[in-house]
Amino acid sequence: MTTMTDKKAIRPFHVNIAEEELIELRRRINATRWPEKETVTDQSQGVQLETIQKLAHYWANEYDWRKMEAKLNSYPNYITEIDDLDIHFIHVRSKHEDALPLIIAHGWPGSIIEQMKLIEPLTNPTAYGGSASDAFHVVIPSMPGYGFSGKPTTTGWNPKRIASAYSELMTRLGYTKYAAQGGDWGAIVVDFMGVQEPEGLIGIHTNMAGVIPPEVDAAIWTGNPLPSGLSDEEKKAAAQVGENKFAFAAILGTRPQTMTGLVDSPVGLAAFLLDHDWKSLAMKSRSIAGIEEGITIDDILDNISLFWFTNTGVSTSRIYWENTVAGISFFGVKGVKIPVAVSVFPDELYEAPKSWAEKAYPNLIHYNKLPKGGHFAAWEQPEHITSELRTAFKKLR
Repeated sequence: MTTMTDKKAIRPFHVNIAEEELIELRRRINATRWPEKETVTDQSQGVQLETIQKLAHYWANEYDWRKMEAKLNSYPNYITEIDDLDIHFIHVRSKHEDALPLIIAHGWPGSIIEQMKLIEPLTNPTAYGGSASDAFHVVIPSMPGYGFSGKPTTTGWNPKRIASAYSELMTRLGYTKYAAQGGDWGAIVVDFMGVQEPEGLIGIHTNMAGVIPPEVDAAIWTGNPLPSGLSDEEKKAAAQVGENKFAFAAILGTRPQTMTGLVDSPVGLAAFLLDHDWKSLAMKSRSIAGIEEGITIDDILDNISLFWFTNTGVSTSRIYWENTVAGISFFGVKGVKIPVAVSVFPDELYEAPKSWAEKAYPNLIHYNKLPKGGHFAAWEQPEHITSELRTAFKKLR
């Protein structure tokens, strides 16, 4: 008989993908049936054939998953059951005992791999240009349905519920004072952690701020005229949201179960995960072509391979459907009252204006525009995110 104590146990976890899975992956890549080349000279029709074929060739012939597996296993991995679902997480404690506990939340099409470059600079700051007073204990959970976390078998796992689960995780780890950081879905999750104000949460940091006023948010998504009186910076932000189109979000927000190709074809999965937004697609395409801009072709394939080996192409997609059902805005104001730090990267889905950030987050403790980086900031520009987190939470320690 399983007791409540057993369910709440923190169980060590080790990543070990069977060799047969690697062989089967390469077989499937090599058996890909390709479409014809796009009829345009740019990426306006999506991931270009040359890009995905180059990625596939490298994946099948040169990429080494075992390097990432070894890196994952070099950190302490655990699983615990929260709200009847297994939650996987990496938990690295700093050698500095006064370190501030920090939970870092990823999104889609990301994973724990997206934040792993932050672990050592945050936990061991004296080796990365900082002081002992900059240290963090780091917790990086895999979202429900992602990576090695359990796949929900019932509805309801929207960002609000995930926020509650993450707060429970920090409590279960014994942390009575902690901060939270997030991008993409992780930004929405930590916003709701801020709204819920769990005991111990002292502040949040976001690199995808939810600050768009309700009337502007409604106009963007309905195609109606924007309200009058907006500044040029605010008009630009609204236009940036519109220009991204978010075709993938429309599909996943309504028909995630239809996307069976994401678990049957590794190349189909790769193409879909690449095509999140036009700026990040352009950046990843350059990386695949050999022009590294923060991430490498191996970085890209580490993340895609994790999706493939865990068979999570569909389960990761359902959060869009859950969010649609819950009626939650991607970028709208959530009502956070606790201290908030905002970092704005130039190639993010939209550049959150300070004027909106000050209204959305009445306890705004930090706002900064960075010179380089985009939607996957921790992955692309870990030095900038590390610096931002050190600065943002210094006054709250």
